[in-house]
Amino acid sequence: MNKETGSTLLELMVVVLIIAIMAASSMPMLQRQIAAREIDTIARRFILHAQFARQQALRLGSSVQIAPVHGNLWEEGWVVKSVCLANQSTATCIERNWFSQGDISPAYFKGGGKQFIDPHTSKRGITFNPAGAAKTRHGGFVANRLILGHEHVPSLERQLIMGSGGRWRICDPKADPKACK
Repeated sequence: MNKETGSTLLELMVVVLIIAIMAASSMPMLQRQIAAREIDTIARRFILHAQFARQQALRLGSSVQIAPVHGNLWEEGWVVKSVCLANQSTATCIERNWFSQGDISPAYFKGGGKQFIDPHTSKRGITFNPAGAAKTRHGGFVANRLILGHEHVPSLERQLIMGSGGRWRICDPKADPKACK
């Protein structure tokens, strides 16, 4: 009595079909997770660069700014640089770029990244004064938020919120809408 064991081609095809269906049904969830990871990475990088700008302002005792690279939109990237203000002499102030972040696609700042605009100069950016405070050129406090979105998952967003003490937080409005207000 020879009894052969194994599977038929039909059984193998059924198993492959089940695996294919499971993979196809999990792809949107996987894409959403990848998009969320990309947005979180950009958000954390932006906050780290803003904190570096603040620390440099405190350390150097002069104004340091994080601003869009080309002065237009945040999603084109940003640069951390020292800033010479109108009331500083050119002998005591040397403008210097420390580092910059290039294009952040497929992530983007919703609303074109129009937040963090000095109301008096209409320029985008966050300038930290020698005391480490994010103030406008005329002394007003800059408290605002940037909203990150993702091209492939439009419903996904993260809000980068800076408080009056210079503390940053990342907020997910879908997970915790009360914290984002």
